[in-house]
Amino acid sequence: MSKRDKQSADGEDAAPAAESDMPEASAPDATGADELPVSDAEQQLSEQRDKYLRLAAEYDNFRKRTSKERGESWSRAQGELVTRLLDALDDLSRFAHVDPATTDPMTLHKGIELVEQKMLKALTAAGLEIINPVDQTFDPTQHEAVSTEAALSEEDDHTVARVFQSGYRFNGQLLRPARVVVKQWNG
Repeated sequence: MSKRDKQSADGEDAAPAAESDMPEASAPDATGADELPVSDAEQQLSEQRDKYLRLAAEYDNFRKRTSKERGESWSRAQGELVTRLLDALDDLSRFAHVDPATTDPMTLHKGIELVEQKMLKALTAAGLEIINPVDQTFDPTQHEAVSTEAALSEEDDHTVARVFQSGYRFNGQLLRPARVVVKQWNG
């Protein structure tokens, strides 16, 4: 009796046949096992994509909200400044409707000076600073030299002699440099 016949008689022949069928039967299981990690990876990818989209939407909403808040803040600040200037504007309006034939010129002049003071007070309270550098050393970051004139002494060299137009700073930021005449020593 050959080995094969012995295996057939013992029933071992059925086992190899089952083993040969087994790869086919286990193939879907193996594929299913392979699909499971791929499915997990796809799920993780989907979760990460969802997180990314939510984060992008959240950032976009944040950007829009801060832009809107910045615009509202700017509008409030402008409104506060205009509110401070309304009294001076009312005074100017009253002067515009005064009959010059019935009003003394000195009274008009005094009234205009008072309106100017009121406007400057309101703007100064808001953070405006006037740059009037007469007899100060010329500073090119704050002043604009329009012309020069001769200095009487060497100590007056590069000193502001006159201001043609005042400069302005608002909360430390230069709005307009002062336009000045600078003394120059030629000795």
